[in-house]
This record gives sequence, structure tokens and C-alpha cells, in this order.
Amino acid sequence: MGAAPIPGSGGLPDLRRGIGKCNAKCRWRPEPSPEKFSGLGYCEKTPSVGSHVTTSSSHQPNRVAPIGERQALIVLTVIFFMWGFITSLNDILIPHLKSLFDLNYAGIMLIQFTFFGAYFVMSLPSSWIVGRLGYPASMGSGLALSALGAFLFEPAALWVSYPCFLAALFILASGITLLQVAANPYVTLLGSPGGGASRLNLAQALNSLGTTLGPVIGGVLILAVPTVAPALRAHWSTLLDQAYRLKQSSLVEGPYLGLGLLLALFAVGVFLLRLPALSGARSARLPVDLLREVFEDLPRYRHLLWGMLGIFLYVGAEVTIGSFMISYISQPRYGGIPLDRAALFVSLYWMGAMCGRFIGSGILRRVDAGRLLGLCAIVNVLLVSTTLLARGDLAVGTIVATGLFNSIMFPNIFALAIADLGPRTAEASGLLVMAIVGGAVIPLMQGFLADRIGIHHAYLLPLGCYLYLVFYGFRGSRVVEAESPRALTAGLPGG
Repeated sequence: MGAAPIPGSGGLPDLRRGIGKCNAKCRWRPEPSPEKFSGLGYCEKTPSVGSHVTTSSSHQPNRVAPIGERQALIVLTVIFFMWGFITSLNDILIPHLKSLFDLNYAGIMLIQFTFFGAYFVMSLPSSWIVGRLGYPASMGSGLALSALGAFLFEPAALWVSYPCFLAALFILASGITLLQVAANPYVTLLGSPGGGASRLNLAQALNSLGTTLGPVIGGVLILAVPTVAPALRAHWSTLLDQAYRLKQSSLVEGPYLGLGLLLALFAVGVFLLRLPALSGARSARLPVDLLREVFEDLPRYRHLLWGMLGIFLYVGAEVTIGSFMISYISQPRYGGIPLDRAALFVSLYWMGAMCGRFIGSGILRRVDAGRLLGLCAIVNVLLVSTTLLARGDLAVGTIVATGLFNSIMFPNIFALAIADLGPRTAEASGLLVMAIVGGAVIPLMQGFLADRIGIHHAYLLPLGCYLYLVFYGFRGSRVVEAESPRALTAGLPGG
């Protein structure tokens, strides 16, 4: 006798008998359409032990659903915090390694040149990775690569080798580059388009919390042990000098091993969590393709081009001020503050950026991003000018205060530069992260200036950077409407 048809199956027979048995009171359902009917259907409850109920390949009842946008934003803010913490530790490494290896200002600024130079070298490969893997997997890969770089500080400290420290920094920064390329546009796109700048400011505020805590913790762990001037060490025996250098070098080892462990744990967490996969992340195009298009049609992409220069100069100015602050305010004419206490002023500088970003996240709901950027740049022009003209507490106070008005600059420039780019957003993000190389070039230039005209007068360089940002905020960030509806789809498959 033939099997009875399954209701709703289009007359196909019920082949369930003899296949297995389900838990009590389970509800057997046929495939949703006769065209895709496998002849078996599926069970809405877990089969009992020994059951062989077959499911269609189109149904995956055990698949974990992606986390929501709010939860994803929380994960992203933790990632932003971590790379802010790591970046600000460079400000502690600079005075420590300058004394350890007896370097001039230009030589020690190779720390920032190496760290931020990785952004330039690795941005294009990072954009390619984001295009192939998507945003979430790229962020996990960036965390893993950063962890590797942090672990490499151990052999660098054991060998007391400045080139090895720089190599470890480059690998660490390469991972952060991949994080930047993936995370910045991901936060901007994670929700309503109108709230992109506000969300990025909020995430950057947590980044600034990391940069605030980095110098405090780094100062305690790395700068707490007094250093001996190279002139005094010149009279030491070779054995004593080697023991001193090994001790000072080992102070860097512990903090970075701890960071490496945390980064590795975060990488595992990001891979295990299912972050929302946003559309438009995967692309076969590289940022260089967009750059070629930018120069072929300058008016249409001018806000992106000027934004790249804005990121270059802003990051250069921000990193320069933080990098030179301890050396600057520890000099007798401008503060005479001991190195370990001077690290607290670096924390105040980054704390201003953190507070400003929390405040700016709310202000941006009511004030145009370009206008707010221009106003903050004007204030910093006035503050740096006062630093150049003043001495003592006033010079220290005004240079520290620039951090507050730096706060909204990076997220605003970034959001303004990728505005209305549609499917070009991931590529544009790669170009903007590439422009972070300003953090390598501007501090090195200021190092050369400081060796020749003094550290005080060298602050003319960040003053010029802020003058450009006044222009970008009020004029350069304006989007020119595309003349053709194909403007943002030209060159894409099907475009």
C-alpha cells in the first residue's frame, strides 16, 4: 500500500515512516514549497537520541543569529579603546627609549615614523583584505596581527635593540591599520545614515579614554624607575652599563606582553561573535582604483581629496603635540616637571580629547559637522599661538588644552570625507587611513626643527596644520552633487 500524501505537499507521499522517531508532541512540517521538496520535511523540535530525521539544506535551525546593532557598537567601542591605549603608549616610549639609546629628537621620532608609517604601507593591503573578508573578519584579523606585534616586544627587550623595537611597533601598527580601515566605516554605516558622524564620535570618545589611560599606566610601569643621563653612564664600566640598559629595556616588556594577551583574547571574541555583515563591504576594487577616479574627476571627489590632506595634517599635529609634550614641559624654561609627573599632563591632553568627543557626539546632533570642525580648528590656532608666545604655566596649559578641541576633528573629517560615496565607502576608508601617515611625517619634521631651532619654536608646524583645518571645515568639506546618476556606480559590476 502506498504512503499517504503529506498535507500541503502537492500530493507527494509521506516518506517519514521507518526513518526515525521524533520527540513527543513535535510538529512535523513539510518543506515550504513543493518545488524544493526533499521528500522528508523537517522537525521543529530536537530529534530524540538515535533519530535520523533528515533536514533540507535550505534550513539551518542551529545557526547562530547575528548580534544586534547596539551590541555590535559596544564591541566596536572596546576595540577603539584598545587601539587608543596602544597608540598613546608611544608617548611614554619616546622619552624612555631616547634616554636608553641616547638619541636626538629626530632619531627618537622614528618611533612615530615607524608606527604611523605602517598606516601608509599597509592601508592598501588592508583595504583589499576588507574587500575580500568583509568588516567583521577583518577586524578579528587586525586584532590578531596586533597581538603578534605586542608579543615581539619581548625579544626586542632581551636584545636591547632599537631596530627590533621599531620592527615590533611596525607589526603592531599594521594590525591597527587593518582595524582602522575596517572599524571606522563599519561604525559609520552601523545604523541610520544621519547618525554616522555621531556614532563615530562616540566610538572615538572611547578611543580617547584609552589614550587617556595609556600614559598614566605606562608612566607608572615604564617611567617610574629613574633614568641616568648618558654623560654619567659614560664613566661606568661596560658590564654595569649593559646591566642598566637591560633593566631599563625590560620595563617595556611586561606592559606589551599584557597587551598582546588582551589583543589575542579580543581577536578570538570577535571571531566567535557574529557581528552584522553590512552590505557593500566586499569588493574586488582597491583604493588605488578610487584614487585614479578622484584625479580624473576632481570636482566630484574634492571633499574626499581635501579630507585625505585633512587627516594627514590633523593626525600629524595631534601626534606631534603628544609626542613632544613630556620633553617640552620637562625643560626648566617651560615647566621643569619631572618625567613621571609630565606623563600625567599627556593624560590630561588625551582626556580633553575624550571629554570633547562625548560632548561633541551630542552637539553634532544639532550642529553641522563641517562648521564645528572649523570652529575647533580656530580655537587651536589661538591656543598654539599662545604657546609660542608664552612661557611657564601658560605655555603648558595652552598646549595641553589643544586636546579638548582636537576631540571632534578626526571623526568629523572622516565622516565628511566619505559622505555620499555609496559603494566607494570602503575604498575611501582605505585612502583616509593611508593619510594617517601624517602621524609619521609631521613629528619627524618637527624633530628636525627641534634639533635646529629648539623644541618651543618647532610648534610652528602644528600651527600650520590647524590653519588648513579651518579651511577644510568651512569650505573644503562641501560635497559637489554628481552630474550623473552613474557617478557612484561607474566601474562597478553591473554599474
